[in-house]
Amino acid sequence: MKIELLKTFLEVSRSLHFRIASENLFITQSAVSARIKLLEEDLGVLLFDRSNRNLKLTPEGHRLIKHANELILMWQKTKQDVGISAQHSIQLVVGAKSTIWDIVLQNWLQKIHSNIDEVSLLTSTYNAPELRKSLLNRVVDIGFLFEPTFVGEIISEKVATVPLHLVTTNPDYVFKEVQLQDFIMVDYGESIAAQYLREFPDTPEAKHFMSQPRIALNFILEAGGAAYLPRQITFEYLKSNQLFLVDDAPVFRRDIYANYLANNQKIEMIEQVLQLFPHVRT
Repeated sequence: MKIELLKTFLEVSRSLHFRIASENLFITQSAVSARIKLLEEDLGVLLFDRSNRNLKLTPEGHRLIKHANELILMWQKTKQDVGISAQHSIQLVVGAKSTIWDIVLQNWLQKIHSNIDEVSLLTSTYNAPELRKSLLNRVVDIGFLFEPTFVGEIISEKVATVPLHLVTTNPDYVFKEVQLQDFIMVDYGESIAAQYLREFPDTPEAKHFMSQPRIALNFILEAGGAAYLPRQITFEYLKSNQLFLVDDAPVFRRDIYANYLANNQKIEMIEQVLQLFPHVRT
């Protein structure tokens, strides 16, 4: 099966439109249709329901999405691993929840690039169950989650504790005098959601729910509002008075764990790159 077919399938599944997919892939619409037809013939199922005006994924199409992403990542890993062998580099595959990439991993990747010449990075985003599965299957070398993993031979090591501060675009906001207004709830996991409910039992439900702190940050900078955000991504906006820290508001803290197999052949490299997280490892 050609990887191009899977990439085309994923693009059509995102846009649910052959023409838009063809524009995004820089190929003709007829080429997109031909690739999808060939993939359906290979699998022996229909991936899209074309009976109505609007294209829809079939149940088989929905199931293929996860496998397609895994197969494409494996192919990328294989190409990179074969290609870097002549350069005497070690490929390190890093996976994480999307929220964690925003909070701590961007700077960490820069430190790896600046301090360790012999490593070649390949990154991907997962939800928690997929990431644990990929660790056990050796698709991913290091996986970052908000909770430790107690499965098989996986080692879980805390690498960061991230304070989450309540910030707002309203300079006159006074905590305790008014309820949270235009509040954006960011997905930091069940632990933070439970803490929020304990601290704000009488506050109306959040107006919006967003999966990543960066999305919430950009939203409130444009539309106004308040959200719990990591100090790392709000510092410049607090300094320029585009955002304001809410005094006396409770501060939530979220631990971040690196998870990796104890018998990974790259264990020395894994330990070396984890040393680049500040203040946690000694």
